[in-house]
Amino acid sequence: MIDTTKTNEKATKKVNKSGAELLIDSLKKQQVDMIFGYPGGAVLPLYDAFYDCDIPHILTRHEQGAIHAAEGYARVTGKPGVVVVTSGPGATNVLTGIADAMSDSIPLVIFTGQVHTPGIGKDAFQEADMIGLTIPITKYNYQVRDVRDLPKIVNEAFHIASTGRKGPVVVDIPKDMGIIQTDTVRPDTIDLPGYQPTYSPNPLQLEKLMQALSASSKPLILAGAGVNHSRATAELLEFAERYQIPIVNTLLGLGSFPQSHDLFLGMGGMHGSYAANMALTDCDLLINFGSRFDDRLASAPKEFATKATIAHIDIDPAEIGKIIETQIPIVADINETLTQLLQMELPVYPDTSHWYKLNMTRKNRHPFHFDKTKKAEIKPQRVIELIGEITQGEALVSTDVGQHQMWTAQFYPFQFDHQIITSGGLGTMGFGFPAAVGAQLAFPEKTVVAVVGDGGFQMTNQELAILNDYQINVKTVIINNGSLGMVRQWQEKFHGERYSHSIFTSQPDFVKLSEAYGVKGVRLTNPETLEKDLRKAFAHPGPIVIDVHVAKDELVLPMVPSGKPNHQMEGVE
Repeated sequence: MIDTTKTNEKATKKVNKSGAELLIDSLKKQQVDMIFGYPGGAVLPLYDAFYDCDIPHILTRHEQGAIHAAEGYARVTGKPGVVVVTSGPGATNVLTGIADAMSDSIPLVIFTGQVHTPGIGKDAFQEADMIGLTIPITKYNYQVRDVRDLPKIVNEAFHIASTGRKGPVVVDIPKDMGIIQTDTVRPDTIDLPGYQPTYSPNPLQLEKLMQALSASSKPLILAGAGVNHSRATAELLEFAERYQIPIVNTLLGLGSFPQSHDLFLGMGGMHGSYAANMALTDCDLLINFGSRFDDRLASAPKEFATKATIAHIDIDPAEIGKIIETQIPIVADINETLTQLLQMELPVYPDTSHWYKLNMTRKNRHPFHFDKTKKAEIKPQRVIELIGEITQGEALVSTDVGQHQMWTAQFYPFQFDHQIITSGGLGTMGFGFPAAVGAQLAFPEKTVVAVVGDGGFQMTNQELAILNDYQINVKTVIINNGSLGMVRQWQEKFHGERYSHSIFTSQPDFVKLSEAYGVKGVRLTNPETLEKDLRKAFAHPGPIVIDVHVAKDELVLPMVPSGKPNHQMEGVE
């Protein structure tokens, strides 16, 4: 007879694991397929564990590059982007990205290193109070004080980041928490009684909405980022077509409705289309799906959609009624709401034929435009048009912030959700290029274009160093006008053309800069050969930086001056 006593004892013996090993186990449980980060002293135990980990780690050249790349990944996949940085300056370097993700509802889980537990609060080397610093710019944050809690904390962090109104969660890990070993852990079940997002809409409110629609002759849908986040584009299309309701997008809502569709009126707000802004002004029922009525859309809240009954559907109750008074508030997931609305019968269909004709007339008479008669300079709008043609409107398009961002929103033919990757709420310069890196890593088979300004690109262009390391085939287009274009535009219009520190007196040679990183670079200056040159550049099989020198005094038009109502647009043709 075989004695199995020792074998059984060995099989049931608990295995000691360090906090770093528990972290990796937890990341695998969350099916994390990519980590963006930068090592340092406080996270060396974690990075030592990463050495044997099969989760790919992307070593960026700056922590800001890491978090914006994670944002790009999260924006196109809908999954939480994961970031690991060290304590002190490593952690503070990601604050901008955290605030950016919070503003635009982007799911991130950021692991920041911290000094040893006994040193916390004693001004130890590279200590920063990440809990205090990130409370206003995260959905939630944690500091690990018991290694046995680590799996539970990680599980909760991913749950919070990716549910309800998505957003960033910080997990601060003292260095000793990565080293200490334990053979027991707390159950990682989710038990958050104070956090219960509402997904299903109130049926009575849906009835009110349908009654208002039945009585309406000028209904309008405002589709924001919430439609993209909830993957509700198909349902939105069906709902709009069933009742022939025109659509206006916010900047972050672009792609939620096909721009080629007759019902699409364009982007609304400060640099929105004439048709979109006039529809917002004249509608008698405004159905807001997942937009927060920010000041770039509703610069004069008291004069916004004054003729309309307002229905606002949002998963975040704090947004409803915060800026615009709402008659029909619906706290719910957009997809779930549209699904239920599509199952309801409308007793009387609204007659929107006159409204449709009016909007189509405005749309056809006043499209986005630019002066095509001047042949001496490259027009930035034409560059964006050509990128749309070359990529057939199917690229993932990342932008920085400024004039080029608005031209991209106006002239690129966005067709599907999560297609535009841009910093909407915070307006973060330096975002565009590393965000494109993250998007390309998420979808290596897709064309990813980074449209950036010559100002913003200089903030994070060190990430060119990793393109060849990880075979990242981003096509980077610099709209180079030798200035901080949007700042210059405001100085021209509102500050008496006093161009205070907005025009660059010197610029790097972006072609040589690219070549220094082993990336092909080209410079385009000839408007006569622009299309041929741009097509040739996009045909390059690897990453490329395309430095396009454009007209320096071009403005983004139309424009609603800050504080003015939407119908008071300037620059309408």
